[in-house]
Amino acid sequence: MSENVVHLHKPTDPPTDPAAPTVLTVVPDAPPAPPVPLWVRSGRAVKSAVTHETTKTTARAVARHSLYTFNGGRIVARRTWDGKTGARYERMIRTAEAAGNLEAAEEWEERLQRFRAARHHRRMDLLHSPVEAAKGVAVGAGMGIGSLVALGVVMAVATKDVTHVVTPLMAVVDFINLLITIVQVVWGPALAIGPFLALLALWSVGSKQQAAPVWALPDNVRSGEGEPITPSIVVKALRDLGIPALRNAIKEMGDAGASMLGPIRIAGCGVEVDVTLPSGVSTNEVQGKRRKLAENLTRHEHEVFITIPEAARTVRLWIADSGALDEPIGPSPLVTDETPTANYKTGKAPWGQDLRGDAAALSVYQRHLLITGLSNQGKTAALRALALWLAFDRTVEFRIADLKGVGDWDMFDGLATVLIQGPTDDHVIQATEMVEGLVAEMERRLQAPPGTVFTPLVGIVDEAQVAFMCPAKDEDRRPYGGSKATSRYFMAVRKVHNQGRAVDVTLWEGTQDPTDQNLPKLVREGAHTRASLVLGTESQACMALGDKAVNGGAAPHLLRQGLDKGTLVVASDGIEISAGQASITVRTHYISTDDAKEIAARAKALRDGVATLHVIDRGEERDPLADIAAVVGDAPRVRTKDVLVRLATLNADAYGGWSFIDLKRVLDDAGAEPYKSDGVMVVSRDRVARALANRDTDGSASTAE
Repeated sequence: MSENVVHLHKPTDPPTDPAAPTVLTVVPDAPPAPPVPLWVRSGRAVKSAVTHETTKTTARAVARHSLYTFNGGRIVARRTWDGKTGARYERMIRTAEAAGNLEAAEEWEERLQRFRAARHHRRMDLLHSPVEAAKGVAVGAGMGIGSLVALGVVMAVATKDVTHVVTPLMAVVDFINLLITIVQVVWGPALAIGPFLALLALWSVGSKQQAAPVWALPDNVRSGEGEPITPSIVVKALRDLGIPALRNAIKEMGDAGASMLGPIRIAGCGVEVDVTLPSGVSTNEVQGKRRKLAENLTRHEHEVFITIPEAARTVRLWIADSGALDEPIGPSPLVTDETPTANYKTGKAPWGQDLRGDAAALSVYQRHLLITGLSNQGKTAALRALALWLAFDRTVEFRIADLKGVGDWDMFDGLATVLIQGPTDDHVIQATEMVEGLVAEMERRLQAPPGTVFTPLVGIVDEAQVAFMCPAKDEDRRPYGGSKATSRYFMAVRKVHNQGRAVDVTLWEGTQDPTDQNLPKLVREGAHTRASLVLGTESQACMALGDKAVNGGAAPHLLRQGLDKGTLVVASDGIEISAGQASITVRTHYISTDDAKEIAARAKALRDGVATLHVIDRGEERDPLADIAAVVGDAPRVRTKDVLVRLATLNADAYGGWSFIDLKRVLDDAGAEPYKSDGVMVVSRDRVARALANRDTDGSASTAE
């Protein structure tokens, strides 16, 4: 069996003749590289040594400690000069004048006059002191010698030896001689070591004050890591803001620029200080320099907050510890407490923590709520946390429309009487009819006899911008979305805002990325509690919180997208805010969806059972008896008027015009007649269920026949 060999590569070398002579080609060696000159090699070595990190660190250390000693001497000399002259008083006078405080300037001038008078008195005393000192020395020496001689006489009498008369005197002479000997021995080393001790003392003073340029300081100090906030650091940061009037005023004040500062107080995970600005410097100039001020304080921009307290020409700085705001806060009390309680009227929802680290709780009593921010920053979680707390008040009824429809509100199935979930136009129509149902209930309550007590009714619309931007129109060509008087959703929200709180009908809305189109001005200004997560621009911050809050220091547009999730800037009288402030920054507790389901289950256990209405296709044929069974739910009996309201909410087109007669007619025909219980007409769940079962049985029998 023969094998064929296939060559895959074609030979490229030409065939050689075995008889041909072999020819060798000699390739000359490459010329050697020219030697590198000595001065080049030396320069490279010097450059490498000079630029080496060890050399830089050593040079900085030498410069730092040398300057500590030199500047320590300057500090000691300055302190000595201040103690011996009136320089301190003159600086304080200039400080008061620069700040426009004439009363303080007059007070310091009086102190300066008293200091000069006392100094003059001391100097006059020095003219008489030599004579007085000589007299004192003579009298002291005579009394001392006399006392020693008297002691010697006593000793001589006791020992009957007259030589003991001078024994005490000689003992003192010997002691003085010993001291002189000790001084002679120590004096030489003291003269040699003394200057070094003095330099060490000066170095200690300079080290404590970090009296060296920034480039010479250690790495952790240059980066600001762990650097405490002191009055001198704050004054330097203000001086270097680039505001000429402020810089000149601080220069005139000298070291007394710290007189602008109030006490530096520990406030949660940072410190807080009030700064009284000099005349000619406005608060908004400092607010506009927030980033530069933060960098001057060796902090990131989000770690410094500037607000305006009640005092005139004053800004309040809150400066966080480095990295503190990147640490998460603890879990919500709703998660850790197995038996939470809630009270719509007197209670406050545990929402999170303020920047001080104190608990931030919000009252929702008779307050419409608006939460806005960019997408995926924690808006739904913040809104849902309030609703979960309020669910533990059994008297509160929820009607919820989630126009995102991804299941964020699923746990309210069985807590809310209406639950709409979805982003389509049909869902917007249902949400609009739900809000119009709030209006109808509000108007019914407003017409009730005076003194009537109503249970709280809270409507929640999440992703409300979808409703405002909806292009759908009804049969009368009225748009559901928009911001005109013809818009059904807009007008329903406005009506609830105008009069709802008086009868405990409130509306909570969550929306994202606010504009005048997806969040009309009249709607956002109708909310009593306005909160904002991170936003893109200052104009959006004004839309979300109002101009007053933003002018007062509220800055949701300066929060960090993605890093400050769940951090809200809140403007409301329902949360405790420091006097003079227009807003507060709250880091909300995050409640996951799984935890929210567990919390909702606990809230459901406190209730008798709530029938939740869901979105139903508007085009299908209605089954009145089945719809009545759906709105009655698990409750043993429901008042007829409540059944009518729920039917109208379920489908306004089919049941919006129903009266008690219409309801009674359907129930009577089915054999589930309403009856009186405790003096009011009610619909029985068992009767309706039995009627449905009988109807289905009859229908099956007819089909079989």
